[in-house]
Formats: sequence, C-alpha cells, structure tokens
Amino acid sequence: MKSTPTGDMAPDEFREEGHHLVDWLADYFRWSLENPVLSRAKPGAIRAALPATAPEEGESFERILEDFERVLVPGLTQWNHPGYFAYFPCGFSTPGALADFLSTATSQQAMLWRTSPAATELEEVVLAWLRRALGLPDTFEGVIYDTASTAVVHALATARHEKAPEVRTRGLAGRGLPAFRVYCSEHAHSSVDKAVITLGLGHENLRRIPADGTYRLRPDLLAAAVEEDRRAGHAPLAVVATVGTTSVTSVDPVPAIADICAREGIWLHVDAAYAGAAGILPECRWAIDGMERADSFVVNPHKWMFTPFDLSAFYCRKMDLLRAAFGLTPEYLKTSEASDVRNLMDTGFQLGRRFRALKLWVVMRSFGLEGLRARLREHMRLARMFADWVDKDPGFERVAPVPFSVVCFRALPRGAGDGEALNAFNERLLQALNDTGEVFLSHTNLGGRYVIRFAVGNIRTTETEVIRTWDLLRDLARPS
Repeated sequence: MKSTPTGDMAPDEFREEGHHLVDWLADYFRWSLENPVLSRAKPGAIRAALPATAPEEGESFERILEDFERVLVPGLTQWNHPGYFAYFPCGFSTPGALADFLSTATSQQAMLWRTSPAATELEEVVLAWLRRALGLPDTFEGVIYDTASTAVVHALATARHEKAPEVRTRGLAGRGLPAFRVYCSEHAHSSVDKAVITLGLGHENLRRIPADGTYRLRPDLLAAAVEEDRRAGHAPLAVVATVGTTSVTSVDPVPAIADICAREGIWLHVDAAYAGAAGILPECRWAIDGMERADSFVVNPHKWMFTPFDLSAFYCRKMDLLRAAFGLTPEYLKTSEASDVRNLMDTGFQLGRRFRALKLWVVMRSFGLEGLRARLREHMRLARMFADWVDKDPGFERVAPVPFSVVCFRALPRGAGDGEALNAFNERLLQALNDTGEVFLSHTNLGGRYVIRFAVGNIRTTETEVIRTWDLLRDLARPS
C-alpha cells in the first residue's frame, strides 16, 4: 500500500482501489449466481487457510482482495442470491450497499447531536417517514437499533423502569419486589427469552401462551395467565405480541391483546420485525391493526425493505421514560446545546452509534414507497404461487396459512410412513435440496412435525428461481 505521511492509503490509490472494488462487486453479482447458495466449506477450513498471526508489514489492497476471493468467498453463504429462501430474507439492495459504504467512509459517530448533527437529525426524519408510511401516529418517537433483539431488551427495561424506577439505582436483589412476569406466544422469537434473562427478570418468569390453530396467541389464555399470576402475588409486567412469527409468520391478535394490556396496566411491545414492513401496503394494513395502541413496537427494514443489515426501527410512545431508564451524561459528554437537542446516546445502553439512518434514507429515496410496495407485492405473489402448487400436489402438504411471503410445507410421499419416519424423510429431502447448491431453504418444527420453510424476500428473486425450487423438490421427493 502506498501510504501518506499519516500512514493511510493515498487518495489516488483509494480512488483506484475503490473503482476496482466496485468492479469486482458488479462482477460478483453476476458470477455468484453460478456458485452454491449455501457454502460448502468444511468446519475449520477457512481458519486453516489463514495465517495464525498478523503480518508485520503492510500488504497491498490488491493482494488482500485476492485472498478475500480465494479464501473467504467460498465460505460465504450467499444471502443476496435469488435462490436464497431460508430463514427470513436479507435486506440487500445495491443502493443500500452504496449507502453503507458512504456511511462507513464518512465515519460518523452519532452518540451526541454535536458529534453528528446530520446523523442525529436524519434518523429523526427517516423514522418519521417510515412511521407515516405505516399509518401510525406521531405520538411514537423512533430510534434505530441494530436488531429487534436489542429492541425488546429496551422495551422490557423501560416497562420495568415504569413499574420499579428504583431498580435503576438499587438493583433487583433484596428489594422485596414481586416477580415480574412477561408474556408472549409459544411461537414468539427467542430474543424474548434472552431479554428476560439479560434483564435479570428470570427465565422462569417468561410465560409462553399457547396459540390457536393458525399459530396466533390466544387472548383468553393470556388473560387467564395474568389473572393467575396476580392471585399468586406476581406482577404482570409486559406482553410481547408478534406480527410475523419466525416459524410461520402468523400475526397475533394485537387489538384483543391491547385490550387486556390496557385493562391490566401492562406494557405492550409488538415485535413486527419481519411482517411490519407489509404495513406500508394498504391491503396489508390489517397486519398492524392495533399496533397504534402499543407502548412500543419494532420493524426491521433490514429484513424486508431492502436495507442492508443491520437496521432495526424501534418506536416508543414513552421515549422520555426510556431516557429516564438509560440516560447518563458524564462530564466529558456534556455539551452547551443539550437543552435544545436530543442525544441518541440517551435512548439505550449503547454509547457509540453508527450512521445507520443513511441506509434507510437512501433506500426509501431510491425506490420510493411505490417501488417498495411493488416489490413486496411481487414477493407475496411468488409465495402464493408456490403455495398453490403445494396445495394441488398430493405428494405435499401445506401446514400453515400464507399471510405474507413464507410458505411452510412438508412432503407426504407414499410409503414414507408417519411421525418420525416422515420427519426423517423431510429432513433428508431438505438436505438433498440444499446440497444441489441452487437454492437454500430452512426448516422449523410445528407440533412435532418437521416442516420446510420457503421464504421469498430477496430483491433479485424471480419466478425462475421459484419454479426451479419446486421442480427440484418434486424430483427429489420421488421414490428412488
């Protein structure tokens, strides 16, 4: 590397290598289609191919990029491949990638307004854009976190601060407080479990409420659980409702849950990390019905709004309470304009904050709301098309509704048996499908059944990849 007196890369070299990198990525988007979606690297292979110690002398960026392509690219799972149908979609788009590059290069640190007025105020503006696109009231103030897991920790911590503010200074131990109880569906994300563990609420104080036949939390059983806990001397603290559960993308009945929370004085947090994005579609506004009554909610543009990971939009109608729970300003962070501005460091346990808002701003401007809506509609159309094929084929069974762009199904081949034998067949089928390298799907377990998940959400996915997936499944499911 040709360095400047400061030791950094010289501007002319940066320009040259930057152009080279963009060219490499543009080529990668094409030739990556010919490579397996799921990496075929063996455990430890990447580590073994790299030196055990750092180089004593600097190396050229050209050589570094060569090693990246030779050693690391084979170990990449291609989340932005059009044949990627596993887990939840990857929020990739080329405008978002360019914005991420710009954010990194400008090196903004958005802890105080003073340390980046642009990052601070753009975050406020772009979160207002998203909130209004969802049709939700301005009473919700927003902040960007990395993931929905961080959002639920902050939601529950704020709920705890509302009920027991002394915990901030004196802690939970020895305070004589009743056990706080948190409630969620049996299908809620594991981040709820980790949040109650992290906050010292105790994992045994998380109550997972059974779901109905369409995998939605049952409000009657929630109300009964709250009543039971009150009689036992426990303190119901919060309910986490889910809009788009991880396994089947079911939508908990938020209006009915909100009624219970309002009656019982319980914090309501809505995890709409995946399916909340569908709320920008008028025909899908039903999915976020009742969310305006929540105390907090989260939507992840990095899941289904083509914004590169990580960017989680958290909204709270009691943000002053959240600031009371987390605000702390040592002398070295005090500024003269503190009374006139909002410092993002006060909205959580993290001090340093990346310029994430830039990615969402660029994506929303590049596509426009209508462009985003068109892509979501197309993804849901492709999922329904796939679901129709499953429904019409006697060799397959769909096991859950398809409200958005995820289809849960399993193969029912003749002679495969039932129970564990059928589960084993579907597990082998999924393994064989992923081994083709053409597509990548994941699985879940529903009532003891091994279920394959087909999740559409990549911006580059077309009918071609959906048709190919179905053809592969039928071929591989045929008796040999």
